[in-house]
Amino acid sequence: MFNNREMPQLMRELHRLEFDYDNGHGIDFEPYDEFMAPDDTTDWFRAWTGNNGVEGTNYLIFGQDGTGGMAAFWLAREGFAILEQPIVFFGSEGRLGVVASNFANYLWLLAANVGPLEATEYQGREHSHNEQFASFASAHAPDAAKSPQSIITAARQEFSNFVSHVSGLCL
Repeated sequence: MFNNREMPQLMRELHRLEFDYDNGHGIDFEPYDEFMAPDDTTDWFRAWTGNNGVEGTNYLIFGQDGTGGMAAFWLAREGFAILEQPIVFFGSEGRLGVVASNFANYLWLLAANVGPLEATEYQGREHSHNEQFASFASAHAPDAAKSPQSIITAARQEFSNFVSHVSGLCL
């Protein structure tokens, strides 16, 4: 089990930036100041899967979209720091997907106006540039700059078992 459940300072700084929905042209995301509490995460995960026998300890939920879909770090890489863990999304209507392989890649998705929900729906279309997120990504993850398509494709390939793993827990 992962012991450090404190939100990293860099993520706190990111969450101080404005996530603007911009009438459907921006990012549909409401960041949290702290990770969801472990007991609340387990309660939510049990409700999402319909399975009271599962735990939510492998997820650090850090925000939600306007419909209640949750974005989380999936603690899939043993021995790796939080910011090196993959980011996943659980939609309120059952949508499920890997968003990015790590926080650095996630920053570059935000720079392209692609949030967690938008990443799971991504079809290769270009999004508008978001200057505040691009500046943040350039300052904190300059070597990770890639297109949304390449970030999402690489994450889906690396963590191709995520959807089947979670789906297998659902009742």
